[in-house]
Amino acid sequence: MIAVDIEKRVQSRGRSFNLKAAFRSDEQFVILFGPSGAGKTLTLQAIAGLLTPDAGTISIGDRLLFDAKRGVNVQPQCRNIGYVFQDFALFPHMSVFENIGFGLPRKWWRPLSSADKSKVRKLLDIFEITNLSACFPNDLSGGQRQRVALARALVRNPELLLLDEPFSALDTLLRVKLREELLELQTRFKVPVVMITHDPEDIRAFAQTLITYDEGRVCKVDYFLKATVAKPHDTADRSPPDPPHTIPSHGVHRGQIWCA
Repeated sequence: MIAVDIEKRVQSRGRSFNLKAAFRSDEQFVILFGPSGAGKTLTLQAIAGLLTPDAGTISIGDRLLFDAKRGVNVQPQCRNIGYVFQDFALFPHMSVFENIGFGLPRKWWRPLSSADKSKVRKLLDIFEITNLSACFPNDLSGGQRQRVALARALVRNPELLLLDEPFSALDTLLRVKLREELLELQTRFKVPVVMITHDPEDIRAFAQTLITYDEGRVCKVDYFLKATVAKPHDTADRSPPDPPHTIPSHGVHRGQIWCA
């Protein structure tokens, strides 16, 4: 379960932006949707500990990560959260193997232990990129870089996975394939996902809780019943995507909350 109720005022070059985000979900896929500049990425940064809210609370399950009134602010490296940035943020001077290993909790100057190397090799095998282990990010395709970024985020067995528009830089056919892979990976690792998207197809494929943003505020929260996702090659449902705020084809609408 994730619960977010935060406020943050951001100022830059004489301009200010006020974020007020409140939502909670017990589901495995939480989708943040809305126009660019509405506060979705700021919300992910706050959950990850990369941005400190001015007020409010953030919790995952029974763990309180942030509480402004009580002075609680767990450091990012101690939150056990995986984060895949929109540009993947791979280190260009590190190999694929080293990039994935960097996600493990250790002092950065210490070499990987035998156990750590075994974890990395396991992820390389799961993501089918073992043959790329010695390559550098600039030698990889967009889909390959995404797999490396996901592997790095999952190598430490996080309690929550944050994805900032993970498919936005990919072509349409690759998006379809990687959506299927993400569904399979989430089932395999059993890690809840909070994902930002502007694509209605992502909403159809993943949304169990749909959080809609507008001008720095969460203006609507839709909840949907969990449902079994179709097999990767199941063509039973290939209808056009539902517009935002309607029922995704994979689930049953359970209710909605409008926020002032």
